[in-house]
Amino acid sequence: MEPLEIGRAYNRITERWERENFDYSNGIEQHKRAIAFLKNKGKALDVGCGSTGRFMDLLLGDGLTPEGVDVSEEMITQARKRHPEQMFYLQDICTWDIPERYDFITAWDSIWHIPLNQQKTVLTKLISSLKKNGVFIFSFGGTDEVGKHVDNTMGPEVYYSTLGVAGFVRLIIDLDCTVRHLEYDQYPELHSYVIAQKLN
Repeated sequence: MEPLEIGRAYNRITERWERENFDYSNGIEQHKRAIAFLKNKGKALDVGCGSTGRFMDLLLGDGLTPEGVDVSEEMITQARKRHPEQMFYLQDICTWDIPERYDFITAWDSIWHIPLNQQKTVLTKLISSLKKNGVFIFSFGGTDEVGKHVDNTMGPEVYYSTLGVAGFVRLIIDLDCTVRHLEYDQYPELHSYVIAQKLN
């Protein structure tokens, strides 16, 4: 399942993330933990930013200048309404040439939708877009093995993939980063996240 198909699926269910229906605290404490590792508070990028704007609010409140990117046109439309002063990009992260480098990048519940054969490429691109000492937080399926599956719990069929815990940790280290935090934050569910910091 290609990212543009994921974008079309999310176009159909944007209302699931309307503020009155969504847990606005989702991911906030995890992001606060990641922000605490920052040495410089410049630009930030929210990959798969969605429509709620909650991470934009958090990053702005912490003195960063956030931008957002999403493959769903409807999500971007809603995000722009909530934060008209911020920059948003309607792009497929797999093919997008990231325009600059950032002190902070988040990919919360987003890049697990990209094709399995693109996971290493996209992670490499995101980490290469960090400045020295930049921090990257992303969530993933915390399996023991590499895997992929399709799920229609939200309505439309949506694809997920993961390199597994060991695969992501090895890749982060190979890309000259250190793992600052790794957690199964919804255990016994396999929802996991990692905070990585670029060394050079």
